[in-house]
Formats: sequence, structure tokens, C-alpha cells
Amino acid sequence: MTETSAHVPGRDRRRFPGISSRAYEHPADRSALVALRKLSGFDTVFKALSGLLPERSLRLLFLSDSVRVGDRQFGHLHTMLLDACYILDLDKVPPMYVTQDPQPTAMCIGLDEPIIVVSTGLVELLDEDEMRTVVGHEVGHALSGHSVYRTILLFLTGIALKVAWIPLGNIAVMAIVTALREWFRKSELSADRAGLLVGQDLQTSMRALMKIAGGNHLHEMNVDAFLEQADEYESGGDLRDSVLKIMNLLPRSHPFTTVRAAELKRWAAGRDYQRIMDGHYPKRDGDKDTSVSDSFREHANHYADSVRTSKDPLLGLVRDLAGGAGDLGGRLRDAFTGRPGERPGGDRPGGDRPGGDDRPDDATGSAER
Repeated sequence: MTETSAHVPGRDRRRFPGISSRAYEHPADRSALVALRKLSGFDTVFKALSGLLPERSLRLLFLSDSVRVGDRQFGHLHTMLLDACYILDLDKVPPMYVTQDPQPTAMCIGLDEPIIVVSTGLVELLDEDEMRTVVGHEVGHALSGHSVYRTILLFLTGIALKVAWIPLGNIAVMAIVTALREWFRKSELSADRAGLLVGQDLQTSMRALMKIAGGNHLHEMNVDAFLEQADEYESGGDLRDSVLKIMNLLPRSHPFTTVRAAELKRWAAGRDYQRIMDGHYPKRDGDKDTSVSDSFREHANHYADSVRTSKDPLLGLVRDLAGGAGDLGGRLRDAFTGRPGERPGGDRPGGDRPGGDDRPDDATGSAER
């Protein structure tokens, strides 16, 4: 009998025997992982890379300079870890370490076997129920196999810093790093869902994300107001703001916290989460039959739905153009200025121009055509 199968959760929560990570993975995350796993020679390449990646060094580093969670050290975290592995039916409990860092962070890394690392800042910030969702989040990473790609991302990020002085070398490495970051941001949305499956309390998950964003001041925060921030972020501004959002997001490994909260609430309100809670979910023994084309089709459908329902000005423009909107130049101008018929500099077509040029519109071409 394994350590996980002998453990019973601290309160009455559902368990998901044999659950596949496909049950909670974000469509974009899942399609990327399925494609990678199906690639011919993929395992061979990564086994070759394992000799170059500093995994053994990382394990020795945490073993020597952090505190390993167990019965005699951070016992409450050890119980949460066993609990999370029991609920998600992860047979082998990953080693877990607490490392001294005031920043509230956690990660799951490792090529051969995942290890979970949480910072003292996170442990001190969250209460027991909130911490349980974070531990479930990291166990979700382990079940999905994310630790492999997270380790590679950390390694390549370090290489990018070392070869920054080599123009072409840095460009090549950063292209891979950027792609991995985009995947990892989607994987965080998947792991948030795993955390909710472990904690099984949406309000607790919301509180944890609020604390990560605003610190230990819950009496000063409100879940509804926090989610309103996400709605304002996603729908507010003009096309310039949409571009700035992309630029702000590119260097980040994690999605913005308010966006994570909104995404998780939407998923919790949907039928997929309820079906899992009712015991209807894909099993691990069916993973080998997963179709790459089906996963990509689901990703494409999810993206199409996102474009159709998004309040973001940029995606709204894409939606309108795809729907047959005319005058691309006029649409772009209106999106950037926020007012039809006005240019970014504030001049109206056909109105007063610098230098007293009052030529009529038809002398330069009407912007309304």
C-alpha cells in the first residue's frame, strides 16, 4: 500500500481515482502537451538533454539549503501534500521543500521525478485552506508532466542571460524561451483548476489569488471587486491598451492574477467542473489513445469561442474584420483614437491642419470612404 492510498483527506472531499490530467487542463496547454508527447523521438531527445540540464544540481541545492517537508518538518504541509496526492490519485508523492524567500512563490520542477518547492513568503501569507489549494496546484503540475518543461524553461532562461552579449545566440534562445513562457502561462491556468479540485472551495481559491496579488490584508479586499478588476482589464481601453497588454505579458511566466481568478471562476461555473465533481472525467488509462488532431481541434474551438466572446478591443477588431467589416484603415484609426473620424494626433479629416492647410477632404482623399 502506498503512502497516498493509505491517507484520508482531513475533511469530506471527493476523490478522483485514475483521473487524467486531461480532465482539468486548459485546451491550449493540453494541445501543446499532447503534440509534444506524440512526437517521434521526443523521449529520446529529453533523455539526452537530461545529462546537460542541472537537475541533479537543483536537487542537491534544495536538499542542502532548504527544509524538506515531512513528518518531522512542516508536518501540516506534509499532510496537505499527502491529501492532494490522494485526491488526484498521484501514486508517488513528490519530495517537497520550503526555501527561504520573502516572495510568495511555488514551483514544480524536475526531469526524471518532480519536486515541489514553496517559499517561506507563501507559507507565511496563506492560511491552511488557501495553502491546500496551492499544494494541489503544484501536484496538478506534477500529474500533467509540467515539471519537465518548467525545468527546461528555467535552464534556457539562464542560458539566455549568459549569451545575451551574442546577438544571434540570444535571439535563438529567447525565441524558444518566449514560446515556452506562452505555454507555461497556459499551464498555470490548468494547475489553478487542479488546485480547485483539491481544495473544492472556489472562495478559498479566490482568497489565495487575492493574497498573492495584494498581500495579507483580506479585510481590505473584496472578491467581487477583485473580479471586476479582471473584467475592466479584459474589456477596458482601446487598441493601444491591447498592444500594451501583450507587451506586458510577454516577459512573464505567469498570467496576471486577476485574469487567473476570472478564468478559474468561469471554469468552476461551467459543466466541465461539475461533471468532474459528479465523477465523470477522462481516466489515465485512456491517455495513450488521445488524438493530436482532436486536441488541436478543441484548442481551435476554444480560441474561436474566446475571440467571439472576448471584450478585448483587439479581439473585437479581429472578430469584426472576420465578420466582413470593411475599411480596415478606418477601423484601425477608430480603435486607436476611440472616436470615429479622428486621428491619433487629434486632427479631424478635412479640419484645420498645422500650417493653416484647410484643404477639403476630397483634395486628399476622404477618410470616410
